[in-house]
Amino acid sequence: MKKLSYLLTAVLCAIILMSAVKDEILTKTNGVYIVNTTKIASDVKGYKGPTPLKIYIKNNKIQKIEALQNNETPRYFKMVTSQLLNKWNGMPVKKVANAKIDGVTGATFSSKAVKENVKRGVDYYLKHK
Repeated sequence: MKKLSYLLTAVLCAIILMSAVKDEILTKTNGVYIVNTTKIASDVKGYKGPTPLKIYIKNNKIQKIEALQNNETPRYFKMVTSQLLNKWNGMPVKKVANAKIDGVTGATFSSKAVKENVKRGVDYYLKHK
C-alpha cells in the first residue's frame, strides 16, 4: 500500500511539473495564444546565442512576433526585428512550415535562428492548443 502511495504521488508530481512547463511556453489571454520559444528552441543559436521569441496567435493566424532578450549584436538584430519579424503577421499558422521568408542581409545567423524559432513555436502551438 505504501509503494502504491509513493507511485501515485510521483505520477501526480510529474503531471504537475509537465503542466507548469507547458504554461510557461503556451499561454492564452483574451483569445490570443502566446508561445514563448525560450525553452522549446534553446538549442537554436543566432550569431551569439539563442534568439527566443514570443509569438502571438489569434484565430490560427499570427498576429505579431516579439523578440525576447538575447545576446545578438544590437545593430544587426535591430535590422532583424524591423525587417523580418513582421513577415509572418496575418499568416495562417498552417502555412508557416512551408513559407519562404527571406532573411536579412548582414544578419544571416540571426535571421536563420528567428525563422527556426517561429517554426518551432507554431509547431508547438498546433500540437498543444
